Amino acid sequence: MNFLDIIYQYDPRQVQAQIEAKTAADVERALAAERPRPDDLMALLSPAAEGYLETMAAKAHKVTRQRFGNNILLYAPLYISNECNNGCRYCGFSATNKVPRRTLSLDEIEREAAVLHDQGFRHILLVTGELPKAVDNDYLAAAARRIRHLFSSISIEVYPMEEAGYRQMVEAGVDGLTIYQETFDRVLYEQMHPFGKKRDYDFRLGTPERGGAAGLRRIGLGFLLGLGPHRSEAFFLGLHALHLSRHHWRTQVSVSFPRIRPADGGFQPLNPVSDRHFVQMICALRLLLPDAGLVLSTRESAELRDNLIPLGITQMSAGSCTAPGGYAEDDHSTQQFAIDDDRSPDEVCRLIRAKGYEAVWKDWDSAFLDREAG
Repeated sequence: MNFLDIIYQYDPRQVQAQIEAKTAADVERALAAERPRPDDLMALLSPAAEGYLETMAAKAHKVTRQRFGNNILLYAPLYISNECNNGCRYCGFSATNKVPRRTLSLDEIEREAAVLHDQGFRHILLVTGELPKAVDNDYLAAAARRIRHLFSSISIEVYPMEEAGYRQMVEAGVDGLTIYQETFDRVLYEQMHPFGKKRDYDFRLGTPERGGAAGLRRIGLGFLLGLGPHRSEAFFLGLHALHLSRHHWRTQVSVSFPRIRPADGGFQPLNPVSDRHFVQMICALRLLLPDAGLVLSTRESAELRDNLIPLGITQMSAGSCTAPGGYAEDDHSTQQFAIDDDRSPDEVCRLIRAKGYEAVWKDWDSAFLDREAG
């Protein structure tokens, strides 16, 4: 059974109602559970659980320390193209926005990568829009091969591929995939994606499973906070992560929490998520997914990121630029969205250490893939 078969069994509005109906007794049962189930996740995401936030935070901290120690992995996004033919209403790269478009050459990609390498990064995330004539599988594979000598781990956050495409990426040195469903509500998804290949809800939802089948070692999931109601969206995210971890057990599953940020087009969140609800969601998903990586990007403020470190976060971006060419040229005119935490990687690293954690630049080596292939 794939995840599409599972999600078809749920109605997002009914799930939201079930979550809102959970009681304090349900929350206490969920907190007492040795291994919470999906029904427990509903309770932990409920309004009733807001009164137990300190207890949830303490338990999330304990679980994370047991599974991950005091390590925080640092990574950086490397945007290599902002050309796109999708009409996502919320995205600065949307084809409807009149912004400068750019796709980096392989030489430009290597220059960007060298800047990040010099800053200490060994884990990077290649990011593009979706325009096949500008960015295709061969281009991405060539980019990965060009820079793989600089990094221990290369992940991609690009358009969805078929399984064969992901196998090509693995052969080129890519070991990770990040793909956000944006919203698990099919009706809302269609409203937010009026045209372009991204309009295909089913194909996008099946992407992580195709990546897992192709042998990718890291798969990152998420939804865009501010589109659908966050409680039901977080429930589906938890289900999705559970499914992947059970069916692709050799793959490290992680979940991210990207909140809508200001971007070209001026889209405003339909369902804004408060900091308190943001914290509740992170704690709830940590308790459901004790072995999953929890990722926090520079979309969030420095203060909030600092405070969330003890609550289950295991991966953080730092010094991020969301514009192609922005590291080597310091030009942010083509950025996807405005970041909030603009501290340098060194500043973030020092803060992590001041909190009693270890900033980790490398926790994997692509040589392992070469060894297995041999």
